Amino acid sequence: MDKYKNKYRIKSHRMPHWDYSGNGYYFITIVTQNRVCNLGEIENRKMILSDFGKIIETEWHKSFRIRNELFLDEFIIMPNHIHAIVELKKNDIDISDGNTDTHEQTHGRASLQLQRLPKSISSFIAGYKSAINSKIDDYIDENNLDIPKYNRNNHFFQPNYNDHIIRDNVEYHKIKKYIINNPINWKNTKFNTKTT
Repeated sequence: MDKYKNKYRIKSHRMPHWDYSGNGYYFITIVTQNRVCNLGEIENRKMILSDFGKIIETEWHKSFRIRNELFLDEFIIMPNHIHAIVELKKNDIDISDGNTDTHEQTHGRASLQLQRLPKSISSFIAGYKSAINSKIDDYIDENNLDIPKYNRNNHFFQPNYNDHIIRDNVEYHKIKKYIINNPINWKNTKFNTKTT
């Protein structure tokens, strides 16, 4: 582990020297904080979304409508995580033109000042998580729920996420099948924190 400000930090899951703003297919996993199963439940091997899960789903689709460079392939919302295949495809981006603005468009409450390449996987995830914190907080307020609100110190999702660059058709179909079969295999997955 590397030290940052005299504290240990977890090494990044990112592949060294890979341009995450470059075109490609990515297998992404986003997990709720502490793997809390608040997105819904598996019933008869199908995912039934909770109110939080419905917010997650609505904002997920909205993320792709507001970003021309992103295309959603397969995805599943599970009780405490999201799996997705996302395609990043852009032909009009030239970061050598001197445009290094790092204010990311978000659909949450505020723009983010980030050290990320614009229109990259990491900026997409950051914008999505920001929107989720805002929308879940709105839901908590509207329904007078007696639970903590979400912010920079209390994340709805884990601060990090996992991604994998899909390199060929064989890998693509294997991952797609894995995502589709996730509800069927829930009892045996490492994400299942409930004993049934």
